[in-house]
Amino acid sequence: MSAPDMLIAPPGAPAAAVRRLLPRVTSVIEGTAVVVAALAVLIAVIGPWIAPGNPYLVDLGQSLHGPSAAHWFGTDVNGRDVLSRVLTGARTTLTATFVVLFITTVIGILIGTVAALGGRVIDEILMRICDVGLSLPPIVLALGLAAALGPSLTSAVIAMIATWWPGYARLVRTVVRETKDAEFVEGARMLGVSRSRLIFRHILPNSLQIMYVQVTLDVPAVMLVISGLSFVGVGAQVPSAEWGAMIAAAANNVQNGWWALVFPGLAIAITAVAFNLVGDWLRARTDPTLRRRWR
Repeated sequence: MSAPDMLIAPPGAPAAAVRRLLPRVTSVIEGTAVVVAALAVLIAVIGPWIAPGNPYLVDLGQSLHGPSAAHWFGTDVNGRDVLSRVLTGARTTLTATFVVLFITTVIGILIGTVAALGGRVIDEILMRICDVGLSLPPIVLALGLAAALGPSLTSAVIAMIATWWPGYARLVRTVVRETKDAEFVEGARMLGVSRSRLIFRHILPNSLQIMYVQVTLDVPAVMLVISGLSFVGVGAQVPSAEWGAMIAAAANNVQNGWWALVFPGLAIAITAVAFNLVGDWLRARTDPTLRRRWR
């Protein structure tokens, strides 16, 4: 074979190389996302303790100082250290997000299971209630509820709980109805397993795997809505160190203090992307069709 012929790649070689490389790149991205998401949770736990300064200390003499060795993320219009507020805000924002997801998950599991196993009449009533909730955009309904309850982070959390559970209830109801007709459930029923044992030992444990994925994928959405409610003034209020409220407070001084808006915005964006990628990773690991995607 001549030298020029040896330099010519066989047909399909670039595509084959890409197919071999893509799973490795994907693994690196997913691994990085898991680390970033875990780091965000860790910061939410220890953030106020590792903050370099008091996130609520007003020092007008330090107003709108740019990033420096003394203040890595600069200071806001009131002279407060932005890095300290971002670290403290991680606990505020993520705690509110996880509270919403935990309570809505519990409500969704209870209502979805009752609807799937409680008979046609109960199913119809509960699903029509869910349909009403799902027919309204969550952000619009949350805005109305939060405004009616009074502007506060607690109001935003209650509003999100009231608007988020119907989707989980319908998801659980669909999965439980499929699982209860599975062969292993029928086998347990024929062996005389009691109804309660059938539900809690066979149906629910094999139905809720999809919920872990869905909850992880919903972390960015819930976090963005809670931050959005704070940004428009019906969620966390100034001087609360909450990422959405920090962006709202910095919005009027973008030209003179862009850092006070950019850094909490980056915290939201990075955390949201990380949890989104972790959710995709979990879905790929739990869905057999996706596991075979790169094979």
